[in-house]
Amino acid sequence: MILAYRILTNLIYPFLIIFIYIRKLLGKEDLIRFKEKIFLSNYNINRRKNIKLLWFHAASIGEFKSIVPIIKYLNNNDDLEFLITTTTLSSSNLAGEEFKNFHNIHHRFLPLDVGFLIKKFLFAWKPSKIFLVDSEIWPNLILIAKKNSIPLALINARLTSKTFNRWMKFPKTAKKIFGAFNLCLTSNNETKNYLNKLEAKNVYFNGNLKLINEIDEKKIINLNEEFLSKRRFWFAASTHQGEDLFCLKAHKKIKEKFKDIITIIAPRHIHKAVDINTLSNNLNLKTQILNQNEMILDNKEIIIINSFGVLQNYFKYAKSVFIGKSMLKELKNEGGQNPIDAAKLRCKIYHGPYIYNFVEIYEILKKNNISKEIETYEELSDNLVKDLENPLKTKLEISNYIKNLGQKTFKETIKNINNFIK
Repeated sequence: MILAYRILTNLIYPFLIIFIYIRKLLGKEDLIRFKEKIFLSNYNINRRKNIKLLWFHAASIGEFKSIVPIIKYLNNNDDLEFLITTTTLSSSNLAGEEFKNFHNIHHRFLPLDVGFLIKKFLFAWKPSKIFLVDSEIWPNLILIAKKNSIPLALINARLTSKTFNRWMKFPKTAKKIFGAFNLCLTSNNETKNYLNKLEAKNVYFNGNLKLINEIDEKKIINLNEEFLSKRRFWFAASTHQGEDLFCLKAHKKIKEKFKDIITIIAPRHIHKAVDINTLSNNLNLKTQILNQNEMILDNKEIIIINSFGVLQNYFKYAKSVFIGKSMLKELKNEGGQNPIDAAKLRCKIYHGPYIYNFVEIYEILKKNNISKEIETYEELSDNLVKDLENPLKTKLEISNYIKNLGQKTFKETIKNINNFIK
């Protein structure tokens, strides 16, 4: 199976080059640095010799943000250098902003998992240790690193039942790949059980790393702060197709009680903003697609966010939030978006029944009356009306509780990582 994968990735490499170029034309890749993914000559090696290099790979924004506190903590050691790879344009922009003042932290795009690209990348950068985040399982990378005696860690690991069953169709291959890791830190107990079955080594569950990223509210700036502070609104975050109409119906129901209600929707994929705008107009709702650095207009009732990385800007001012990817039955085995930032910013959280990706987090939130499951838009609107009648933010104790959980997770994670990098 591994041989077949290696042959296949080599065969489709020319087509992957074309695919990356198409993504560039669509504005989904960095206009200059996209070649880092596909060409040996564009790795842009920039590191000091004889200094231990730790390589962290995190696919996108959520995974990247979860490792920032770890990298900053480890960076207290002057004898370390860091390579961070990601795959998305948005995460590369965030990495550039987060570490722009650090001379020893470098960001690159991850090369395609094609054997000769990975071999060259490893030979050129010479990492001492490799950390893969979440579900970033790249067979060529893992096995080539193992062959070259480079220790591997899988951190905040997440395996769904669907993914585990897929791996178990090729048990020998799966056990060879997962057995290559020297350390596995999981995001939940279910993944810990799956990794043990796959014969991974040194498997621990300390908590979800997305708990550890602290939020400095003073740094959250929203051009519409005055508007949000004075107006009655609720926020629907990370909605997926099918949930937008659900939220618009909830808005209309709330409007029976509060004529001035404003609903702000941030779709998970911002290119869906135009579709949501069409849905809203069909319901005769006054709508604005809000682009970056634009002001909310006074005569609008549906505001559709059309920019990345701004959820905290609205969590800070919202009392009540609906978290998407939770109402769609077809996603029951992969449903749920991250509610942690909303909880840290003291929002009351509503979600649907399909929260597979964050079951354990939601259990904690539900136990502490931070979140509530709803099944219909009428149920959502009824709860939101109650919240809007008393538009005060949730008590500070809630965010402190989440903060303490994060500190505990961070402490145990750092302990495991320090033992790994000795």
